[in-house]
Amino acid sequence: MSESRRNTAPYKAGRHFLQIPGPTNVPDRILRAMDNPTIDHRGPEFARLGREVLAGLKHIFKTEQPVITYPASGTGAWEAALVNTLSPGDRVLMCETGHFASLWRELATRLGLEIEFIPGDWRHGADAKLVEAKLAEDKAHKLKAVCVVHNETSTGVTSRIKLIRDAIDRAKHPALLMVDTISSLGSIDYRHDEWGVDVTVAGSQKGLMLPPGLSFNAVSAKALAASKSNKMPRSYWDWNAMLKPNESGFFPYTPATNILYGLREAIAMLMEEGLDNVFRRHDRHAAATRAAVKTWGLEILCLEPAEYSSSLTAVLMPEGHDADRLREVILNAFDMSLGQGLSKVAKKVFRIGHLGDFNDLMLMGTLAGVEMGLELAGVPHKKGGVAAAMDVLTRAAKGG
Repeated sequence: MSESRRNTAPYKAGRHFLQIPGPTNVPDRILRAMDNPTIDHRGPEFARLGREVLAGLKHIFKTEQPVITYPASGTGAWEAALVNTLSPGDRVLMCETGHFASLWRELATRLGLEIEFIPGDWRHGADAKLVEAKLAEDKAHKLKAVCVVHNETSTGVTSRIKLIRDAIDRAKHPALLMVDTISSLGSIDYRHDEWGVDVTVAGSQKGLMLPPGLSFNAVSAKALAASKSNKMPRSYWDWNAMLKPNESGFFPYTPATNILYGLREAIAMLMEEGLDNVFRRHDRHAAATRAAVKTWGLEILCLEPAEYSSSLTAVLMPEGHDADRLREVILNAFDMSLGQGLSKVAKKVFRIGHLGDFNDLMLMGTLAGVEMGLELAGVPHKKGGVAAAMDVLTRAAKGG
């Protein structure tokens, strides 16, 4: 037996429950689609693949405008959005909704942008009234963009993008609207064109059910016009270098061919289920999870019901109890991974992911693991959370 085999942990029967809010479970159908030979990325077969996925992405983003695809994580898509539309020294309005909004701010600052950051408590979404007030004060239109995270993965709070768009319009301000949908695209209703978004940022590893490795910018005509005259240096991230080859299904560099196979399958699966049905499924699982949390007597981090996330639920631990200790107990006892609390809410919060390729019975297994883990870890709670979630799902199955 090799040294590596001798040092492996004991075998655990069954499948690992990956219930972090991304990367999510990759369905077998997508894994099989990716399990194909790599092809000539300059040949006709690839051109057909490229045209198909680039057209299909428009349906997912609900846009008639281009969707530009990069081999990158969501961080790359953040950077691409900024460097294609803004110039060094430009002022940008951002909203502190959680860890990832804060990271986007840090990235923007490193690019030489000046950030006006609306502070937040990590328990509410972006405040449209504050956005409107900031823009109304900006008579000289020095603010060039408003950047908002649609679904804040660290907190389980979903900002209401239509309200942000309405606020910008009421202020009669020309700022671009940029939205991060990394943990909402394909899970929560999102409408790039209808909501007047100029750049939508997304990644492959959450609602699209793919491994990490692809990122996306859906871009408006206004954003494309900005990219023709802005002064930010870029090369790899340049939209205009992408758009011409994309017209015929190609890319200006070697693309992530096998993940694109998976993307084609993911788009097909989402369209077969129907996006509205996908969103209703996520809403149902989120409602059942919240019913369990409330029955346990624990507190949901999000304070505004209209902003509850359908991708994940962040749960506050009782005072004096460590969320990471609970996560460790659940991992060791039940082979299930839950999301950790990040930065300001580290050790105070655990996150239950319920997005992507996920059904009612998988949710029940997840919630059972949490309830048993609470008992094993000695966390004060009331029993019956799983039963409460079952009631929500049963009523939904009956059409109630």
